[in-house]
Amino acid sequence: MFPMLTLLSMFYYICLRRRSRSGTRGEVLNSRRAMESSQRSLPLSVEVEQYAKEVLDFSSHYGSENSMSYTMWNLAGMPNVFPSSGDFTQTAVFRMYGTWWEQCASAPLPFRRTALSFHSQDYIELAFEEPVYPTAIEVLETYHPGAIVQISACSLNPFSQNPPADVRWEVLWAGEPSKALTPQARQFSPSIKQINFATNLIRLEVNSSLLEYYTELDAVILRGVRQRPVLSLYKMPLIDISDLSDSEEEREAAEAMSGKSSTGNGYFDKLPYELIQLIVSHLTLPDLCRLAQSCKLLQQHCCDPLQYIQLSLQPYWARLTDTSLGYLQNRCTLIQRLNLSWTGNRGAVTAAGFCSFVKACGMGLVCLELACCHFLTEGCMEVIAQTCPALQELSLSSCDRLHPQAFAHIAQMTSLRRLILYRTKVEQTALLSILTFCTQLQHLNLGSCVMIEDYDVVASMLGVRCRSLRSLDLWRCKNLTERGLTELVSGCGLLEELDLGWCSTLQSSSGCFAQLARRLPRLRKLFLTANRTVCDSDIEELAARCPALQHLDILGTRMVSAASLRKLLRSCPRLLLLDVSFCSQIDARTVQELSALFPAVAIKKSFTQ
Repeated sequence: MFPMLTLLSMFYYICLRRRSRSGTRGEVLNSRRAMESSQRSLPLSVEVEQYAKEVLDFSSHYGSENSMSYTMWNLAGMPNVFPSSGDFTQTAVFRMYGTWWEQCASAPLPFRRTALSFHSQDYIELAFEEPVYPTAIEVLETYHPGAIVQISACSLNPFSQNPPADVRWEVLWAGEPSKALTPQARQFSPSIKQINFATNLIRLEVNSSLLEYYTELDAVILRGVRQRPVLSLYKMPLIDISDLSDSEEEREAAEAMSGKSSTGNGYFDKLPYELIQLIVSHLTLPDLCRLAQSCKLLQQHCCDPLQYIQLSLQPYWARLTDTSLGYLQNRCTLIQRLNLSWTGNRGAVTAAGFCSFVKACGMGLVCLELACCHFLTEGCMEVIAQTCPALQELSLSSCDRLHPQAFAHIAQMTSLRRLILYRTKVEQTALLSILTFCTQLQHLNLGSCVMIEDYDVVASMLGVRCRSLRSLDLWRCKNLTERGLTELVSGCGLLEELDLGWCSTLQSSSGCFAQLARRLPRLRKLFLTANRTVCDSDIEELAARCPALQHLDILGTRMVSAASLRKLLRSCPRLLLLDVSFCSQIDARTVQELSALFPAVAIKKSFTQ
């Protein structure tokens, strides 16, 4: 018992030493007194009310890059719709909702050791005119509210000519995924905590997995005061993943705690090495780093490269820096799957820091997630291509600031099976080169890639070179015609998922959709969103040829009747999702009748008031 008490005492001493670096005992006592008297100490100040001035960054949106309909840019300025409820093009809409996308074959495998408190799937960052100390955040939600899971504030003024060296993010409010009782509009204003810096940069993070349809946001209001509240004068010290190194004094203490005697840790060190590894594997990354500082035995286990075979740093996007990557570098020598999505922006991670990490740890990488990583450069892409010969999965989703020339290096990654280029500036020449050499591709996302000039050429190349393709996302590709689609489905007969949403140049009268159904018997997901020409004969072909169909979106068609939908529902017993929003021949009563007859199918019908 005595050695264990000594161990705990020394660990407590280390924690106190770390806390003393950024806060003295006097500061803590003063902070406590400030908290007790906060209600009577707050200065009187005029509250400022602001709507978002500019949308700075976001992870996805439903709309087109070249329009305002359903795009994140609609969150700038005063409300367009609120307090009206319903589906309006003037609102901001994210790309996904529900669990449908997670059920698809194209969905990436989840990462182990992801913190249970991290729920975010999408984000948007908004700049306001004047920095204030926030007193309230109000989000005007106009359709299917409840997706917001976190609201954060940044110390950086995005309009300043002299940005600070240290950029801080503070969480103002966080909650679990939810959905409102009704899809009607609401004003969401959670109770937020006070922070000790003025801000005019706010970040919303959302999780739409529990929603029955797309959430729509109209405007965001930042309320705050210009004077600093007394409560915010004390900054609570934190131990996080950026603080991974031990001081000399703490290393000596750790050595004194562990010693060389097998009884120094009670019976714990008598456990098999593999069992301790299994126990430690259930810890989140920050806890793993903290535990490594407790004793030599646990440091050995927590720093074992086998604990870092796969690592998601996305939940720690606000704290990850070059220094963090440097500390993790020795532990990640065996890493195979790495998620850096959302990390490193505004100088926190540099291209040099990233390249150094990849050169040291990238040899065994098979999966690399880099969504919204705006620090990436052409040099970074070259390093990935040269250092990661086994790479099979690469996501550059919404890396919309990466120069078009950088994508040419992907052609060297010939082992790729999954490639996500959603909302990137990849050009046709680079893409054709990629398809020429990456012939093992199974999952490809080219949604909203506006720099590609001729999608027919791309589709033809896919049909010739990528015959193992299982999923293809061509969401909002602007010029695909029946010629390209015919060549695509003729060569890629293994396709299970095909997204042709908002591909307005496709015409049912050419027979392309009927041929699609005949050529793709394994089809499980088909999006023909906003194609006004889809007709009954197309639906009947799907019913006859695609019995495995699970997800079908025909939003906006004017030529599909209830009779053909009944035939489809009877012929496709695995169908889970059917979106018939704005289908002129399908009214709410028909949806109710079909839902009663086929309760296992989620039949979606949006409305506008």
